[in-house]
Amino acid sequence: MSNTSAVTPDGLRDGRPAREAMTGVNVDAPSGGRPAGSPAGPSRSPASGPRRRRRHQQPEFRSYYDLPVINKPVWESPDIPGYLFLGGMAGSSALIAACADVSGRPGLARVAKLGAAGGSQLSLVALIHDLGRSGRFLNMLRMFKVTSPMSVGSWLLAGFAPAATIAAGCDVLDVLGPLDAVATAGAAALGAPVATYTAALISNTAVPAWHDGHRWMPFIFASSALSAGAALGLLAAPSEETEPLVPLALVGGVAEVALEKVMEKRIGIVEESYHEGRAGRYMKLAEGLTLAGAAVAGVSRGRRSRKMLAGALLLAGSAVTRFGIFEAGIASSEDPKYTVVPQRERLRERAGDG
Repeated sequence: MSNTSAVTPDGLRDGRPAREAMTGVNVDAPSGGRPAGSPAGPSRSPASGPRRRRRHQQPEFRSYYDLPVINKPVWESPDIPGYLFLGGMAGSSALIAACADVSGRPGLARVAKLGAAGGSQLSLVALIHDLGRSGRFLNMLRMFKVTSPMSVGSWLLAGFAPAATIAAGCDVLDVLGPLDAVATAGAAALGAPVATYTAALISNTAVPAWHDGHRWMPFIFASSALSAGAALGLLAAPSEETEPLVPLALVGGVAEVALEKVMEKRIGIVEESYHEGRAGRYMKLAEGLTLAGAAVAGVSRGRRSRKMLAGALLLAGSAVTRFGIFEAGIASSEDPKYTVVPQRERLRERAGDG
C-alpha cells in the first residue's frame, strides 16, 4: 500500500505512517526549503540568489539527533593506510623483480626483492597491530571464502610474504638456483592481486567514499602501486639499470591522479569528503607530490640525482594518497548526508526509469 506521509520536525504530515514514510529530507517541501507546517518566514524564489546550487550539492537533510547512519570503521591510522600502501608497493616490486631477473639487471632485482619482502612484512605488522594480536590474523586463515575480500587477502598475504622473503634472502645470500627462481616467480604471480585486493577490501563496505568509488578504486590502487614500485627502484637501484622504470613511474603517477579525479566527478555529493578537512589536505599534497615526481622523472635523462628525487616524490605521493583515501572514508561515515542523499538520488533515478 502506497503512503505519502512524511515525518517532519513538527510531526507527522499527510496521514498515518507506513513502510514508505520518508524521514530526513522533506522531498515535498515548498521552494523556500522549509518543511510543511514550519513557521512562515521570508521566502526566496528557487531561481534567485547567488547561493542557488544543484540539488545534490546542497541537500536539505537532517538525521535523528544528527547522528551517523552507519557505524564508523574501527580501523585506525596509521596502521591501515600504511597497510594499504605497503601492500601495493610490495606487490608491484615483486613484478619488477621478476622482470629485472629476466632482463639481466641484478642490482634492480635485489632492490625490488628487498622492497617486496620488506613491504609485505611491514604490511603484516601494520595489519596485526590494528587487529590487536597475531592470533586474530591466524584465525582468518582457518577458512577460505572467495566472496570475502578479507579472507582472500589474508591468504594472498600468507602466500606472498614467505615467497618474497625467500626470494630476497636467496639474492642477498647469493644462493641463486631453483629455490630463488621458484620464490621469485611465486611472488610475482601473487604481486598484482596483493597490490589491488585492498581496493576491493575497502570498497566492499558501506562507507560512502569507498563504496561509491568501487568502479575506479582498483585502478587507482593499481596505478599507485605501480608508481610506488618503480619509484623505489629509481630511488635505490643503480642508475644504469633503472631506465625502463622511468616510463613506468611516469605513467603510474599520472594515471593515479587522473583516475582519482574521474572517480571524484562520478560519485556525486560524496566528492566533498575528498576535498574537506584532513582528507582534503592529504589529497592535495598527494597530487602535488605525484605530479612533481612524474615531471622530474620525465626530465631525468639518465641523471641519478634526478631519478632519486623523482623516486622519493612518487613514493611519498603514493603513500599520502592512501592516507587521503582512508581519511575521506572516515569523514564520509560520520556525516549522514553522504549515506542518505545518494540513496534517495538512486531511488529517484529508478522511479524515473520505471
